[in-house]
Amino acid sequence: MKVLIDFVALITIYFLKFYKKWKVRGRDILFINTIMYIYLSFVLYFTLMPILTSLPFIFNHPYTPMNLVPFIDVLNARGDFVRQVVLNVIMTVPFGFILPLAKKNTKLLKVIFYTFILSLSIEILQPLIDGFRSADITDLITNVLGGIIGYVMYLIVKPLTTKILNYIKNR
Repeated sequence: MKVLIDFVALITIYFLKFYKKWKVRGRDILFINTIMYIYLSFVLYFTLMPILTSLPFIFNHPYTPMNLVPFIDVLNARGDFVRQVVLNVIMTVPFGFILPLAKKNTKLLKVIFYTFILSLSIEILQPLIDGFRSADITDLITNVLGGIIGYVMYLIVKPLTTKILNYIKNR
């Protein structure tokens, strides 16, 4: 139920702030930006939600500092490290793929930068919003790797995506 409040807020923000603005710019822009918005909403769902109902309690638990030892779980074979690494890579593959579609002329370094900022933001906020979550440098590294993989996938299918977006634009 708490997550539903966050989704209602995200849907409201979409229609009040973004939908009209993107629609005026063309169907292709509306389509890609909406896909990115939905994707980022699900990233929030899996990493930070519930957010709004947690805000009054962010100072009611200790803030666990970020683990700054890369791949310590992997090196010490702790927990489900393989699953965590794979999921963190997979989570940002769509970001690396969609970003150059949403923001034209985006090169690899910008994808790396924006993926890093997205991941760092999540890692910093996780322990604040939920006292049971922690921030980890490994997540940051694997998220950036996922963004790079997504960008490479974008480059491979760029001609196809261009045709699809032109079709949407001219419909």
